Amino acid sequence: MNSTDARGRTIVIDADACPVKKETADIARACGVPVMMVSSYAHELRGGEGVDVVHVDNSDQSADLYIANHVKSGDIVLTGDYGLAALVLAKGCHVLSFRGQTYDETNMDMMLEGRHARAKERRRGRHSKGPRPFTAEDRNFFQHKLTKLLNLLQENVQL
Repeated sequence: MNSTDARGRTIVIDADACPVKKETADIARACGVPVMMVSSYAHELRGGEGVDVVHVDNSDQSADLYIANHVKSGDIVLTGDYGLAALVLAKGCHVLSFRGQTYDETNMDMMLEGRHARAKERRRGRHSKGPRPFTAEDRNFFQHKLTKLLNLLQENVQL
């Protein structure tokens, strides 16, 4: 990761399925924080002012592995993947879901256990409905949570 702000913080997006790329870029630009979107070559993404794009191969976990290997403590990672969230939390990153849910040490074990239980059910032939559709309310909540996190982190750095 080349670009970082004065505090060394970057917003890193697991971008293949991210529905809030534009919103993230807009908020980050307003706060002066660079963004890195990591995506497979199957997804056409373009960078812009303050936004770098990294394309990785189409393998199942390539974007996750790239992110896990390149983030540093203090970065903000946006993902819907609990496994990736657990990896980057261990490196000292702040993690939000695309719906604005904070992933942290207090809820990660429960999330990983739930993911494991759902995987066992799928192997038994039982399939769930999947995630509910992404709504405008989800988008607004995400924007609020990201803005709040960035403001909190900027205030703490200035202390």
